[in-house]
Amino acid sequence: MNHKTGFNPLSRTSAHRRAMSRNMVTSLFRYERITTTKAKAKEVRRSAEKLITRAKIDSVHNRREAAKFISDEKILNKLFTEIGPRMKERPGGYTRILKLGFRQGDAADVVLLELVDYKLDTSDSETKAEKKTAKKPQGKKPSTKKSPEKKAGDKAASKEKVAPKEKAAKKADGAKATSAERADKKEAD
Repeated sequence: MNHKTGFNPLSRTSAHRRAMSRNMVTSLFRYERITTTKAKAKEVRRSAEKLITRAKIDSVHNRREAAKFISDEKILNKLFTEIGPRMKERPGGYTRILKLGFRQGDAADVVLLELVDYKLDTSDSETKAEKKTAKKPQGKKPSTKKSPEKKAGDKAASKEKVAPKEKAAKKADGAKATSAERADKKEAD
């Protein structure tokens, strides 16, 4: 008989279950949408909704109570400054569970757990492409490469400066001159 069972232990120790729940709630508030199994989603939803209810009233006490569960300060701040005020008029039911199907390996029910007011990014790919091309010229660093518009005389002068040092080093090693070095030598003469 399963009377008065208050929660699903998820076949984990209490420490593992608590840590997993804290991590999943933090991820839910960070990304506002996570993929998990149905059993985990139902357990995570309980704690997430209690925290959102606390976040609707931004007080020192509520922040401290939420901080016991959420250790990341940025996510805690997001909960009280963004998520809580968005849910101000809603009396409950801040999350939804959408079924995705079954996992390949163990056939577990996989679901999406998301905040009710989650907005899927549906902007056109064209506008994204335009934004990317608009950002590239502004953020471009000045290049240090030589431009191809330089005169041929400049290239020959630069080769003469570098080539004699390399030739002297190879002659000292007793190596034979390559065809490129022979061509450089003819140009210099």
